[in-house]
Amino acid sequence: MTDILANPMAARDHARGMAGTVVEAMPVLPPVADDLPAGVPADALLWEETIAAGGYATRRLTRGARLRLIDVKGDACASLLLFNAEMPTERLNVADTVKVQWNAYLGEGKLLLSDMGRVLMSILQDDAGTHDSFCGTSNAAANAARYGSGNNSGPCPSGRDRFLLGVAKHGLQRRDVHPCVTLFKGARIEADGAIVPQIGPFPPGRAMVLRAEMDVIVVIANCPHVLDPRTDWTVTPVRATAWRGPVTPADDPIRNATPEGLRAFENVEDYFRR
Repeated sequence: MTDILANPMAARDHARGMAGTVVEAMPVLPPVADDLPAGVPADALLWEETIAAGGYATRRLTRGARLRLIDVKGDACASLLLFNAEMPTERLNVADTVKVQWNAYLGEGKLLLSDMGRVLMSILQDDAGTHDSFCGTSNAAANAARYGSGNNSGPCPSGRDRFLLGVAKHGLQRRDVHPCVTLFKGARIEADGAIVPQIGPFPPGRAMVLRAEMDVIVVIANCPHVLDPRTDWTVTPVRATAWRGPVTPADDPIRNATPEGLRAFENVEDYFRR
């Protein structure tokens, strides 16, 4: 290692020698997946990446794209930010997502709504059932207090700092890191108002599929839940796969499930009518 640091040519040779190395958590370029749903051709694949424990990932997805997330080992915690890719000042609004649907518990058939009354993504399938729209994600100070370290480059990075890295790839800043939803780790509210985290670990392989209802920027941070009671910083990889799909049709059951949801879809259609 000393020779590599002291000799730029040795460093170059070492870097080139790493070509073709495959590790568990990395993007696959070009994207390849051998478990796409029936009827999805290989050339429809847009994104294939396993996000490491403590990692982050981001992607721009076009309207109609499907995003499948898999809790590979049963202990993933995928906090999610969403933006209108064309106009990122429009972004996920967790309060409206809860309020408009009269329901704070995300799952199959639920919508992720923007601050302008439009659907950014909808949840087509969900066999996890443990998600969180209450608590947000961790920050450096909280991680330092709990784990002894919260630095972004340290062993216990926070969800908020991972979000900062993700949004920066799209020219966005600290002020653009808005309240998130968290997938695969849940929180329930008891009758007395107590927040009860659902941390697991759970059986490996739980999955969900989301549909992009607009052109969106997706940012995922895979860090322990802010209410995880374990003393050790603990999280496992999450796999992301995205493919092209059709725009939601007028007779879609999720679109027409409630009057409030239908209006949010109509707002999307009006936006694209320009």
